[in-house]
This record gives sequence, C-alpha cells and structure tokens, in this order.
Amino acid sequence: MKFVVYCSSQEGLEEKYRLLARDLGTWIGQNGHTLLYGGSNAGLMHITAAATHEAGGHVIGVIPEMFRHRIDPVCDEVVYTANLGDRKQYMIEHGDAFVVMPGGIGTIDEWMSTLAVMTIGNDDPRPIIVANIDGLYDATIRQLADMTSTPFARGKNLARTLVATTPIQLLTTLQSLQ
Repeated sequence: MKFVVYCSSQEGLEEKYRLLARDLGTWIGQNGHTLLYGGSNAGLMHITAAATHEAGGHVIGVIPEMFRHRIDPVCDEVVYTANLGDRKQYMIEHGDAFVVMPGGIGTIDEWMSTLAVMTIGNDDPRPIIVANIDGLYDATIRQLADMTSTPFARGKNLARTLVATTPIQLLTTLQSLQ
C-alpha cells in the first residue's frame, strides 16, 4: 500500500511531533508499505522518510525541480515535478491512503486538494487520516463538518476523513486499513 504523508518540513519542532513522525514512518516500513511524500530532507518529512527507510519500507520522494537541492538522501526513488501543483497531483493519483500530519498552510492545502479530488470522484474509497494532535486541526475539521449541512458540500466524501487525536489512535487507525 502506498501511504501519502503530508507534513511539515519545518525544523526545530517539539519532540512529540518528531516522535509521531518517527512512529508513523516505522509503522509504514515494518508493515511493508511504501511512503510517498514531499521529498524534503528537513523536518517531519525527513524524520518520517528516515524511519520508513530504516524499518525496511520503500520511500518515494516527489519534489518540484526548484527544490532539487533539498531532496532527501533516504529516498529509494525520486519523482521530479515542474511545480507544487504537479507534485500534489502526482501524489493524489498514486496514493492508496493519505495521512495528514502536523503542518502548516502547505499541509492544509494538500489535504484540501486531496479531499476535493475525492469529492469529485464520488466513489473514491481512499481514506484520509488526520493526525489532529493537540487540536491543531480542530477548526478545519469543524468547518468541514459544518459544510456537510450546506448545499455546497452536501457531505460528499467528507466521511473519508478519519481523525486521530493521539499517536496511538493514529497507528490503530492505520492498522485497521490493512
């Protein structure tokens, strides 16, 4: 199974986030899965990739040409894209499941883009698992829930978003997908 992981490339994040990234990568590798991620050699991206690699998983980095200098050396395979939009498209097209880890605007953008593509394809069965640690995404999750009662979203595929509020709940949710 190819797990697309969206997360921060920010350095110096709290230990709990670094441990979460390591545990996720370890789980992906130990269970014989493939990590498909943004390809950066920094932050939670690198931690997840390194842990996946060390645990025996396959690591595919997808990175825009302009960030070629930031490619993570732990990648088993690298896909270069023209820009961030092409990177998102590639990951959405090639992922079997999606994990939204703590991150910033880019991570939220990737999550919403994935959800939008899945909403258009009404029968898209792929899950999006959100690691909502410390309530980081509470407001976004509430907004999505509120939209289900409007004529704009009508609940389409929003149920595909599974929320985990603890590291253990994240791994348990992932385990249930196998």
